[in-house]
Amino acid sequence: MIRINLLPFRKARKKENVRRQISIFILVLIFLTLGMSYLALTLSQKIQNLDKRIKTSKQQLSELTVVTKEIDDIKKKLDTIRKKTAVIKNLDQNRKSSVILLDTMTSMVIPGRMWFTSLSDISDSVVINGLALENKTVADFMIKLEGSKLFSSVSLKTIKQQAIKDVVLKNFEISCRKIVKLEDVTSEKAVKK
Repeated sequence: MIRINLLPFRKARKKENVRRQISIFILVLIFLTLGMSYLALTLSQKIQNLDKRIKTSKQQLSELTVVTKEIDDIKKKLDTIRKKTAVIKNLDQNRKSSVILLDTMTSMVIPGRMWFTSLSDISDSVVINGLALENKTVADFMIKLEGSKLFSSVSLKTIKQQAIKDVVLKNFEISCRKIVKLEDVTSEKAVKK
C-alpha cells in the first residue's frame, strides 16, 4: 500500500492562506493609506481655498469699511451744507419780509397824526408801538390794518396818555397776527403794476 502524507499539503495550504491574508491585509492598508492621503490632500486644498477666500473677504471688508467711513463723512458734510442752505434761505426770506413789512406799515400810517416808536416782527406776529395825536387816529390805523388782509386779530394792548414837550399824545401798543407771507404781497403788487 502506498501511503500519502497530506501534512505537507495542508501546511502549504495554510501558508498560502496566511500569505494571501497578509497580502490582502497589506493591500487594504495600502488602499486605506492612499484613500486617507487623497482625502487629506483634498481637505487641505479645500482649507487653503477657504483660507484664501477668508483673506480676500477680510481685505474687501477693510476696503469697504474705509469706503463707508468716507460715505458717512460725505453724508455729514452734505447734511451740514443742507442746514446751511436752509439757514441762508430763511435769512434771505426774513430779510425781504422785514423790508416788505416796513413798506406796508409806512403806507398804512396816517401821516402827520401818528408815528411809530418800535416795530417788532416775531415769527407770525407783529407788535407795533407808537404815538398818536388822538384815540381816533389809533382806531383808524387799526381799521386800516384789519382791512389790509395781511393781518388777523388786530388788538390794542395798551393806550396811555403821554406828555412830550407840553403836547399830550397817546402812547399805544397794537399786536397783530400775520395771515399771509409778506413775500406773497410783493408778488401781488408786482402783478397789479
